[in-house]
Amino acid sequence: MTDSIADSSLDFVGNSSYVVVAVLVAGALYSMLTQKNLIKICVAAVILKSAGNLFLVLLGYRHGGAIPNHYFSGTQEIMVLPTPQGFALTAIVITLATTALMLSLVILIGKHYGTLDVDEIRRLKG
Repeated sequence: MTDSIADSSLDFVGNSSYVVVAVLVAGALYSMLTQKNLIKICVAAVILKSAGNLFLVLLGYRHGGAIPNHYFSGTQEIMVLPTPQGFALTAIVITLATTALMLSLVILIGKHYGTLDVDEIRRLKG
Protein backbone atom coordinates (compact mmCIF):
# COMPACT_ATOMS: atom_id res chain seq x y z
CA MET A 1 0.00 0.00 0.00
CA THR A 2 3.04 2.27 0.12
CA ASP A 3 3.05 2.70 -3.67
CA SER A 4 -0.65 3.50 -3.96
CA ILE A 5 -0.01 7.04 -5.20
CA ALA A 6 2.26 5.85 -8.02
CA ASP A 7 -0.20 3.14 -9.05
CA SER A 8 -3.30 5.32 -9.05
CA SER A 9 -5.20 6.05 -12.22
CA LEU A 10 -4.96 9.77 -11.47
CA ASP A 11 -1.20 9.74 -12.01
CA PHE A 12 -0.34 12.63 -14.33
CA VAL A 13 2.72 11.00 -15.87
CA GLY A 14 0.75 7.91 -16.86
CA ASN A 15 -2.09 9.98 -18.31
CA SER A 16 -0.02 12.75 -19.87
CA SER A 17 -0.38 11.25 -23.35
CA TYR A 18 -4.16 11.44 -23.05
CA VAL A 19 -3.85 15.04 -21.87
CA VAL A 20 -1.83 15.81 -25.02
CA VAL A 21 -4.58 14.24 -27.15
CA ALA A 22 -7.22 16.31 -25.35
CA VAL A 23 -5.22 19.52 -25.87
CA LEU A 24 -4.74 18.73 -29.57
CA VAL A 25 -8.46 18.05 -30.03
CA ALA A 26 -9.47 21.20 -28.15
CA GLY A 27 -7.00 23.36 -30.06
CA ALA A 28 -8.00 21.94 -33.42
CA LEU A 29 -11.72 22.37 -32.74
CA TYR A 30 -11.14 25.93 -31.52
CA SER A 31 -9.14 26.72 -34.65
CA MET A 32 -11.72 25.20 -36.96
CA LEU A 33 -14.48 27.27 -35.38
CA THR A 34 -12.65 30.61 -35.15
CA GLN A 35 -10.40 30.81 -38.23
CA LYS A 36 -11.55 32.55 -41.38
CA ASN A 37 -8.85 31.28 -43.76
CA LEU A 38 -9.65 27.99 -45.51
CA ILE A 39 -6.02 26.78 -45.41
CA LYS A 40 -5.91 27.25 -41.63
CA ILE A 41 -9.18 25.35 -41.30
CA CYS A 42 -7.69 22.48 -43.34
CA VAL A 43 -4.57 22.42 -41.14
CA ALA A 44 -6.77 22.31 -38.03
CA ALA A 45 -8.72 19.41 -39.52
CA VAL A 46 -5.49 17.50 -40.15
CA ILE A 47 -4.38 18.15 -36.54
CA LEU A 48 -7.75 16.84 -35.32
CA LYS A 49 -7.36 13.68 -37.40
CA SER A 50 -3.80 13.21 -36.14
CA ALA A 51 -5.03 13.50 -32.56
CA GLY A 52 -7.54 10.75 -33.31
CA ASN A 53 -4.75 8.55 -34.70
CA LEU A 54 -2.62 9.21 -31.62
CA PHE A 55 -5.56 8.23 -29.43
CA LEU A 56 -5.99 4.96 -31.32
CA VAL A 57 -2.30 4.11 -30.88
CA LEU A 58 -2.48 4.98 -27.18
CA LEU A 59 -5.43 2.65 -26.71
CA GLY A 60 -3.36 -0.26 -27.98
CA TYR A 61 -0.24 0.51 -25.92
CA ARG A 62 0.49 -1.52 -22.79
CA HIS A 63 3.62 -1.00 -20.70
CA GLY A 64 5.74 -4.13 -20.92
CA GLY A 65 3.43 -5.61 -23.54
CA ALA A 66 4.38 -8.05 -26.25
CA ILE A 67 2.93 -9.06 -29.58
CA PRO A 68 0.59 -12.05 -29.27
CA ASN A 69 2.58 -15.18 -30.08
CA HIS A 70 0.63 -18.41 -30.43
CA TYR A 71 3.73 -20.51 -30.92
CA PHE A 72 5.32 -19.61 -27.61
CA SER A 73 2.65 -19.77 -24.96
CA GLY A 74 4.79 -21.02 -22.08
CA THR A 75 4.79 -17.74 -20.15
CA GLN A 76 2.10 -15.30 -19.21
CA GLU A 77 2.89 -12.03 -20.94
CA ILE A 78 0.93 -8.83 -21.21
CA MET A 79 -0.36 -8.95 -24.75
CA VAL A 80 -0.82 -5.89 -26.93
CA LEU A 81 -3.72 -6.02 -29.32
CA PRO A 82 -2.70 -5.00 -32.83
CA THR A 83 -6.23 -3.93 -33.77
CA PRO A 84 -5.95 -0.24 -32.69
CA GLN A 85 -2.70 0.12 -34.61
CA GLY A 86 -4.34 -1.38 -37.68
CA PHE A 87 -7.19 1.09 -37.35
CA ALA A 88 -4.66 3.91 -37.01
CA LEU A 89 -2.88 2.83 -40.21
CA THR A 90 -6.19 2.77 -42.04
CA ALA A 91 -7.08 6.19 -40.61
CA ILE A 92 -3.74 7.60 -41.79
CA VAL A 93 -4.53 6.58 -45.37
CA ILE A 94 -8.02 8.05 -45.10
CA THR A 95 -6.53 11.25 -43.63
CA LEU A 96 -4.17 11.53 -46.59
CA ALA A 97 -7.02 11.17 -49.07
CA THR A 98 -9.34 13.62 -47.31
CA THR A 99 -6.53 16.15 -46.89
CA ALA A 100 -5.75 16.01 -50.60
CA LEU A 101 -9.44 16.46 -51.39
CA MET A 102 -9.80 19.39 -48.97
CA LEU A 103 -6.76 21.18 -50.35
CA SER A 104 -7.80 20.64 -53.97
CA LEU A 105 -11.22 22.12 -53.16
CA VAL A 106 -9.53 25.06 -51.43
CA ILE A 107 -7.43 25.67 -54.55
CA LEU A 108 -10.53 25.59 -56.76
CA ILE A 109 -12.41 27.93 -54.39
CA GLY A 110 -9.43 30.29 -54.37
CA LYS A 111 -9.30 30.36 -58.18
CA HIS A 112 -13.05 30.84 -58.53
CA TYR A 113 -13.63 33.49 -55.86
CA GLY A 114 -10.16 35.04 -55.70
CA THR A 115 -10.05 34.78 -51.92
CA LEU A 116 -9.74 32.17 -49.17
CA ASP A 117 -11.61 34.20 -46.54
CA VAL A 118 -14.81 32.42 -45.50
CA ASP A 119 -16.72 35.66 -44.86
CA GLU A 120 -15.82 37.03 -48.31
CA ILE A 121 -16.88 33.80 -50.00
CA ARG A 122 -20.23 33.81 -48.19
CA ARG A 123 -20.81 37.41 -49.18
CA LEU A 124 -19.96 36.89 -52.88
CA LYS A 125 -22.16 33.83 -53.55
CA GLY A 126 -21.32 33.79 -57.23
